[in-house]
Amino acid sequence: MNRDASLSAPPRRTRGIVLLGLAILGLASAAFVLRRPLMMSAPTCLAGRWHGCLDTFNGVVLMTLVALPVAALAVWALARRRRAAGVPSPWRMSLAEVGMVYGTVPFLWMTLMPGSGAGTVPGRVSLVPLRDLLTMGPVGFVGNLLIFAALGFFAPMRFAALASVPRILALGAGCSVLVETAQFVLRLDRVSSVDDVLVNAAGAVLAALASRRWWRTTAEAASDQPRPALAPAG
Repeated sequence: MNRDASLSAPPRRTRGIVLLGLAILGLASAAFVLRRPLMMSAPTCLAGRWHGCLDTFNGVVLMTLVALPVAALAVWALARRRRAAGVPSPWRMSLAEVGMVYGTVPFLWMTLMPGSGAGTVPGRVSLVPLRDLLTMGPVGFVGNLLIFAALGFFAPMRFAALASVPRILALGAGCSVLVETAQFVLRLDRVSSVDDVLVNAAGAVLAALASRRWWRTTAEAASDQPRPALAPAG
């Protein structure tokens, strides 16, 4: 029996419980702070009406919080299936997969939400670096940092090929370019700015650095590959 492994298990479990508790506390605090604007959208969202729910920031935030138990259930189901199949690190991989989707889709939805002049106002482009940062404001700056933060945090935990800062930077910048291009092509009454790309990519990198200790290694990825069966002797 490995005494070191048995002694290290309780601290890891305690650390996980503490992190989960902090995450729940953070979500509860955010919901408390935003309770008034969220309650404004609650009747429309609960009634299943598209207009006034999913085309508003408050409605998207509310539905994101409502979908949290579904995301947690998806993590549990995926982890249980992987654990039964003997896949290494089932919880980490399942959490990373669901986290990338759950943490990115709402921000993408809000980013691609059309403005009041959508369809009539021509697309606008700002290609001068750092010019729009002054007019972005604190809320806009933090929002741009968070758009691909979940992707940057969880992607290297799931894919060993993305477990490096330059690759996460390229991933965040590439995804941001696609979003800015969509805003311009679809004429969503938004400005396609190079500063948005820079801040989006920076947010992905910062989030990736925060999860660096859990990045997936090439050795772990190789261990997931099925080993070829040995040919019978003779």
